[in-house]
Amino acid sequence: MDIGTWLCGLGLGQYEQAFRENDIDAGVLMHLTAEDLVGLGIVSIGHRRKLLAAIAALRAGSMSAATPVTTVSTVTSGSAALAPEAERRQLTVMFVDLVDSTALAARLDPEEMAQVLRSYQSAVAGAIARFEGHVAKYMGDGVLAYFGYPRAHEDEAERAVRAGLAAVAAVHSLASADGDTLAARVGIATGPVVVGELIGEGAAREETVVGDTPNLAARLQTMAAPGTVVISARTRELIGGLFELTELGMQILKGFPVPVRPWRVVGEGAAESRFEALHGAGLTPLVGRDHEIGLLLEHWERAKEGDGQVVLLTGEPGIGKSRLLRALRGRLENEPHTALSHYCSPHHQTSPLYPVIGHLERAAGFAADDPAATRLDKLEALLALSTEHVAAVAPLLAALLSLETDARYPPLDMSPHRQKERTLEALVEQVLGLATRRPVLALFEDVHWADPTSLELLDLLVDRVQGAPALVLITFRPEFVRRWTRYAHVTPLTLSRLSRRQGAAMVARLSSGKALPPAVLDQIVAKTDGVPLFVEELTRTVLETNLLRDE
Repeated sequence: MDIGTWLCGLGLGQYEQAFRENDIDAGVLMHLTAEDLVGLGIVSIGHRRKLLAAIAALRAGSMSAATPVTTVSTVTSGSAALAPEAERRQLTVMFVDLVDSTALAARLDPEEMAQVLRSYQSAVAGAIARFEGHVAKYMGDGVLAYFGYPRAHEDEAERAVRAGLAAVAAVHSLASADGDTLAARVGIATGPVVVGELIGEGAAREETVVGDTPNLAARLQTMAAPGTVVISARTRELIGGLFELTELGMQILKGFPVPVRPWRVVGEGAAESRFEALHGAGLTPLVGRDHEIGLLLEHWERAKEGDGQVVLLTGEPGIGKSRLLRALRGRLENEPHTALSHYCSPHHQTSPLYPVIGHLERAAGFAADDPAATRLDKLEALLALSTEHVAAVAPLLAALLSLETDARYPPLDMSPHRQKERTLEALVEQVLGLATRRPVLALFEDVHWADPTSLELLDLLVDRVQGAPALVLITFRPEFVRRWTRYAHVTPLTLSRLSRRQGAAMVARLSSGKALPPAVLDQIVAKTDGVPLFVEELTRTVLETNLLRDE
């Protein structure tokens, strides 16, 4: 068995080099433990669990007199091909159901009901595809979908929840032949499964999945109210604070020996950014970035004097870009300034000005139950801080925020292209207007996920900020093609990996000052290769798996 091929089959080909460097062959593979995987530098708990499950399946196959578990071959176009081996992995499963479909079928003609089901299935499938999930099976008024198979991402649970919310919204926009609005309900669960063979043809074609997770998703769906999404406790752990949730208490579900603790998804979370939502207050203080903090503070001092500055902060995932910005904001807490925070999202790269809309809604203090008039009042109050011409700007930004203004402002009489130009100008003027009152710190994070219109806004802002007391900080990953470097007031800053000494200092903070055995410390520092997020995750894994004891 080729180790590289085996890892690629699990979707974990990135670890092939580590396995080969440590002489892991097919014989050694059978005996790997969780501690060995930690030593190999596999910091992701999900990836370790997936590997351990696959290794367990290999052991079971080697101890059986039969051949290893394989799928039945399927025949296509007259030729036979072997299906991939069954494998164990963590999967997020979503089950969607059309509410009151039985009563609907009794009222409608069969052809009308068929059309309703087609529209419903199309709406649900579109929501799932948008977040790169996989529709495994249509079951009349039910839709079963997988997130994490056959294609895997780092954020499967988040994708599933977003797809669930999008699905119930899409179904709500549909109506039956007799005019009734349709409703769906969704159950989502995350857990270990064994993914098997492809069976059936056409619409019935599906991957067999064995385990409690699909059953749990189906049970959670039955307890969801129409138009809502209910998730399992494990899914809830993985999404952190990305969504606002309501705990439903311990529930006894048919077929499950112990009570489960489900949660209902209310909507987007209140956390300011993905970084805050996923890491919160439990993040280790910044280590080894004194030079970078010093440079940012120097640019801030120049900006305060009216010499507007732009810093392009680049670095690979986990290197500490968001930590650095949070540390800078902590240093400026006691200084009078205005902070403007914009966060790009991997799930909204086609939503024009998504990070700006999020900032405006937070800055204006919109509440979920605010009526349109109240939101417009709050928007006008926010704009009054930056301009004396609120009436000229409010209709543009109200349109951006999808607020009704008919009773207060006439409709915008301009072409879409001109409206976009005026909106971008108004947004730049808002930043410059705020800077006339006190210095502005404008943050634009994860611009590698920015939509094209947001990049146009940044083009304008970078061009015009140089004469204002403002510091614009733009963060992105190395794959983003740098812009704006032709300006004299723009400074690129690349975050490097931590040195061994800095990595060891970070480990010491995580272990509350207790000295780890030198061999363990050396392994952590070597395997994490100076990436702060990896240092943190691997150290916590070692501390939480009872590999060490106090003496």
